[in-house]
Amino acid sequence: MKVVKIGRTHLEDAVPLTVGQEWHGWAGQIRAAVAAIEASRAGLYELAVGGTAVGTGLNAPKGFSQQVATKIAELTGKPFVTAPNKFMALGSLDPMVRAHAALRGLAVALMKVANDMRWLASGPRCGLAELQLPENEPGSSIMPGKVNPTQCEAMVMIAIQVMGNDTAVAFAGSQGNFELNAMRPIIINNVLHSARILADGCEKFRQFSVEGTELNQDRIKGYVDGSVMLVTALSPVIGYQNAAHIAEKAIADGTTLREAALASGKVDAALFDKTIDPLSMVGHGLAGA
Repeated sequence: MKVVKIGRTHLEDAVPLTVGQEWHGWAGQIRAAVAAIEASRAGLYELAVGGTAVGTGLNAPKGFSQQVATKIAELTGKPFVTAPNKFMALGSLDPMVRAHAALRGLAVALMKVANDMRWLASGPRCGLAELQLPENEPGSSIMPGKVNPTQCEAMVMIAIQVMGNDTAVAFAGSQGNFELNAMRPIIINNVLHSARILADGCEKFRQFSVEGTELNQDRIKGYVDGSVMLVTALSPVIGYQNAAHIAEKAIADGTTLREAALASGKVDAALFDKTIDPLSMVGHGLAGA
C-alpha cells in the first residue's frame, strides 16, 4: 500500500496510485464475482421433481414433491426445496442460465487480473517489468532463459472457454419449447465444466503466480520519476492549459517534467517540489477519500 506507481488508462500513462490500491481493485472484482455466484445458487435449489410431464403433477403421489425435496436436502446438506412454480421449472432452465452467467462474470474478472499481471510483468528488459512472476518453467523451447507468464495465459484460456460455454448455455436456455426445455444435458455439462476449470484454474493461479509475484521496485520508481502525467497536480495551481503546455513540451523535447515546468516560467522550483509529490496524489488509503 505504500509503494507508489504510475497508473495507466487507455494503455497510456496516468496519475499515480499505489500497488496496493491496484491489487485492491483486482481483489474487489473477485469478491464481487464470488458474491454474484453465491447469490445465483438460490434458484438452483428449486427442484422440478414432482411436476411430472408438464408441471401439473399428474400421477404423482400427494406430497411427493415436498418429500423428495426434503430428502435430497437431508442427504446433501443443501437447502433444496420443491419449486413453487413447476411450469417454470420444467419449461425453462433460467436458474442455470443465470448461474452460469455468474460464472462468466468471474471469468471476466479473472481474465482482467491475469492480463494485467502478464502485461505488468512483460520484459524483463524491454517491457513494463513492474512485476516479477515466479519462474515456473526453465525457458522457452528455443530462447534460453526466457520465462513466460504461463499461469496467466492458462487463466486467460480458461476464461475464454467459460465465455464460450456461456454462449452455449444461454442459447440452450432459450430453446425451451412449450412445457419443457429438453436442453438439460448440454447446459449441465457446460455449467459443471466451467465450475471445475475455474476452481482448478484459480487454485493453480494463486499457488504458482499470485503468491510468488514480487515487485521490481527500481522499475516502479523509475516510471514514477519519469512520468509526465504528474503534471496533473499542477492544473489547480496554474490552470489546465498551462499544465498541458508543460507536459507537451517535456514530451516533445525529451526532458523531465521538472525541467519543462521551470522553463515555462509558470512554476518555480519551490512550487514544483511542493506540488509534484506522487505520494500526496494517491488519496488516503483504499477508499481514496
